[in-house]
Amino acid sequence: MVNGIGGSGAGKAAIEAALKSMRTRAGSLGAETGAIGESKVEDGSSRGFAEALKDGLSTVDSEVARAGELHQDVLAGRLDIHEAATAIKESKITFQFALQVRNKLMDAYREVMRMSV
Repeated sequence: MVNGIGGSGAGKAAIEAALKSMRTRAGSLGAETGAIGESKVEDGSSRGFAEALKDGLSTVDSEVARAGELHQDVLAGRLDIHEAATAIKESKITFQFALQVRNKLMDAYREVMRMSV
């Protein structure tokens, strides 16, 4: 049925290539992770959950701080109003995402604390 797309079998070849790529990526995911709570980064070293969390929080903090300074750039003429609005919206979305991650972590913590030993 897929071969019927375009009449040349290009659709089937594209799907097979995508599946092969997904299988390769899924296989490499197992090699990238180490012990629970640790993941290997691009340089081969491993970092823990706490470090990843700190990195994420510092990124969110810098995004929010940058959004607070954008109005000065707009008033000075260094930044277009549309670029500033886009950057502020990205900052808002980043903060909301971080807030949702925090909520999920708190829910998971509460659930673990409710477990009976």
